[in-house]
This record gives sequence, structure tokens and C-alpha cells, in this order.
Amino acid sequence: MDCKISTHIEENETYVRSRLYNCDDCIIRPMILGEEKKIRCLVVYIEVAVSNMMLEDSVIGKLVNHMWEMPAEEILQFVKDNGMGISDVQPLDTMDAAFASMLAGNAVFFLDGYARAIKVSSKGYPNLSVAEASREKVLRGSKEGFTDAVKTNSALVRKRIRDTRLKVKQKTLGERSQTLVQLLYMEDLVRPELLQDIEDRLDSFVIDGVLDSGVIEQLTEESWISPFPQFQTTERPDKCAAEILNGRILLLCDHSPIGMLLPAAFGDFLQVSEDHYNRFEIVSLQRLIRYAAVFFTLLFSGTYLAVTNFHTQVLPASLILSFSEARQGVPFPGVLEILFMEIAFETIREAGVRMPGPLGGTIGIVGGLIVGQAAVEANLVSPIVVVVVAVTALCSLAIPNEEFSAPFRLLKFGFILLGGTLGVFGILLGLYLTASHLAGLKSFGIPYLTPFAAQTKAGYRGEGDSVIRAPFRFLTRRPLYAQRNQKVRLRMEKGGK
Repeated sequence: MDCKISTHIEENETYVRSRLYNCDDCIIRPMILGEEKKIRCLVVYIEVAVSNMMLEDSVIGKLVNHMWEMPAEEILQFVKDNGMGISDVQPLDTMDAAFASMLAGNAVFFLDGYARAIKVSSKGYPNLSVAEASREKVLRGSKEGFTDAVKTNSALVRKRIRDTRLKVKQKTLGERSQTLVQLLYMEDLVRPELLQDIEDRLDSFVIDGVLDSGVIEQLTEESWISPFPQFQTTERPDKCAAEILNGRILLLCDHSPIGMLLPAAFGDFLQVSEDHYNRFEIVSLQRLIRYAAVFFTLLFSGTYLAVTNFHTQVLPASLILSFSEARQGVPFPGVLEILFMEIAFETIREAGVRMPGPLGGTIGIVGGLIVGQAAVEANLVSPIVVVVVAVTALCSLAIPNEEFSAPFRLLKFGFILLGGTLGVFGILLGLYLTASHLAGLKSFGIPYLTPFAAQTKAGYRGEGDSVIRAPFRFLTRRPLYAQRNQKVRLRMEKGGK
């Protein structure tokens, strides 16, 4: 049961000290205010989150110093009438609200004779400052990336969309972690049913702690068994701002430098923020390369096995003889060759990610060269297999979203087994199963293969903004994410050519 705040400071102090027993990082500071030193007060705060609190330039310092020499009879009336206007403060009615504010990094002020606590905002917990986005590199556009502080992240988006129709709705998740989660959306663009759906999903579970946005993603996905992500993750506020203007919702989680955009369709993962900053010719070429990279990541190794094991007649005789000569002395069948090299590459990739600093890139390059060359010289694998695996690896790295490339790297092992045992029939079977799964997958009601498999819903991403990007002046319509009466996003004034 929620405990009300007493007008007696002794009762409040007793309750606070009982709750904070053995919490040595929490500071409880009693004081006596007024020129006759008759009004007792209590300030409670986290030591690191609220430092130097009695300095004149601190928020709590301004509040306390203002009342230090006031007559005792005026202090309570001052707080009730206009104390809230001194600085960024807020009255709290219950002890649970007071402790929630204190544990969020604020100072909480109790005053004898006043049946409320006062939350005084401070600098909060230590956080990383705004830095360059590390995972999503671009040549043109903003270099800013999200931080670990959710309110800083929403401010980075607000800086780019200076419109009161941009709404920020807050929720607290995690019974013990009390993690702040924010939903950002344009009020007149977002579909009300989509907003209600994500709010219902956030309310559908109770958990001890939410320490990263990945926990929310796994608990709110409709098709949780699918390896394909139904949220689009990004660390770039400019990309989030652009997608919010398309009618999508941005979910930000405290302690996580990653924003999650929803809904998310297949094509969204193959687009980057600078696609709208560059000319349409080069952007179209880059998108074609990314789509090709997806298919090569999935099919190249398995198709090589299918052709060399079962369908050699489709290759020129000279190429077949070259493959046969390269395999002289290799003791293992082609399937084991490919699996050995693919697993070796995934291991090197994982080691490169986990190694600190510049050693990560070094171990990836050196490890790949040494393992590949040593395996060929020892006749464990043939040179052509090293080439096939290297091309597959490069293609997986060309997919701009890491969460989206992971399922294709996983499924390629299935295609290797299918191609190596059933030939082209196995490849076609794998494609049928993968396409069937994607065709039935939805992200918050939006078909995953939109616009390729949902042609009845016109205007998915506007005319000419899918695999090929049309000139920017022709991108006049928003995707189907936005409300139907808000489709137009660009109008050329009279005289525009």
C-alpha cells in the first residue's frame, strides 16, 4: 500500500531511513531553515547523481538558500504559494513517488509541516555524451548518435522536428528497474490503432527489470519464433526523425543507445539515412547492391554445392576442370569444406567483435588470411571454397542493418545442407519455405514483404522509393504507415520545375 507523506518531519525521516537501510550511496541530510532555525527539513539524494548540492548554481541550492534566512512563519506559505516557481521542482504526494524520483537521480526535499515532498531535478546519473554513430556510418548527413539517456535521445529527435505535433509518451517498465520508456510519434500522421497496439503490448507483461531495448523487442514481437526482426533498430536520430515524419513510431528505452522503429518491413532494413541526401542515380545503384548482397549471402554457398555436386552440366567444361583440379588432394566432401570455412569465418567475426579496440579489426583480417591460406596449403579445403565463403562474407557485411543480416547468415547453413544433399531442388525448396514464412510475417499489422507482396495497399513508400529510388521531387507521398488523409508530404509550388 502506498504510504502518504506526513506533515511531521520525524515520521518522514524514520520511514526514509528504514527504506534506505544499508544504502550507503544514498545521502540523507537533515537541515534547519529560517532565521530563527525553527523549520526542520530533510534532503534525500543519490550521492553521485546530486553533487555539490549546496552551491549557489545548483537547483536545490537555490531553493534552500532562498529559504535560509526567511522567517519561519513565511517558509511554509512560500512553498505552498510560489515555491514551485523557483526552479525545476515538482510536488509529490506519496513516499513511493518520492523514492521513484530520488532513484531516478533527483533530490527529494521534505519540509516539516508540509504534507508533500518536493522533487528537485538535478544532473542525474552519469551518462555518455552525444558522440558519433559507430555502427551506421554515412558519408553525408548528421554524424550524431544516440546516448544511454532516454531524455537526451528524445531531445535529439525534437531538435530535428520542432513541431508540437511530435508527441512523447512516457511509460515505466520493470518492477525493480523502473526503466523509463518513451514513444515518439507525430500526432496527425500516426495510425491510432498502431499506437494503441504497441501500448497494449507494453502493458502485456510484468518483469523485474528492463535493462535494454532488446528485452522489450523480444517481449512485444508478435512472431517471436521468427529469426527476422520486426523492429528496425538504429542509433541515428536523423533517421528516426525522417521515419517519424513517415508515420512510424519510435520507441526509446533508458540505458540503451538504440532506437526501435515500428512497424518494419523488408525494404526498410535495406535503406540508410543518406538515401534521401544523395542523388537518385547512385542511391538506386547502392540499393540494388544491397538487395543482391541479401541473395548472395543466402544462396551463394548452397548454390555452389548444388551445381558442383549435381548439375555440372550448367557450367563450361573449362570451369569444371578448373574446379576439379583445385580439389585434388582434398579429403573432405564439398559440404564439409563449406561448413568448415563458414564456421571458421563466423568464429573470426565473433572474435573480432569481442576483442577490445583496434585489435578487433586486426584479428578479423589476419585471422581470415591465415586460416584461409593455411587451410588451402594443408589441402583441407580448395581455393575456390575460400573464394565462395569470402564473397558470402562480404555480402553479409554489405547489409546495412546487423539485426537483419543475422537471419540470412543463419539460414545460409540450411541452404548449404539443402544444396549439398538435394541440389537445385533443395535450393528451390529452401527459397519456397523462406518466402512463405516472410509472406505470412507481419510487423504490427503491416505485411513484412510490403510492397512486393501487398500491392493492393497502394502508396507503401510513395511512388518510386523501393528498390529503385526516383528523383526526390517525385517522392511526394508518404508510406502506408501514415494515415490515409495524410499521404502527401511534398508539394511543388507554382514555378517549380
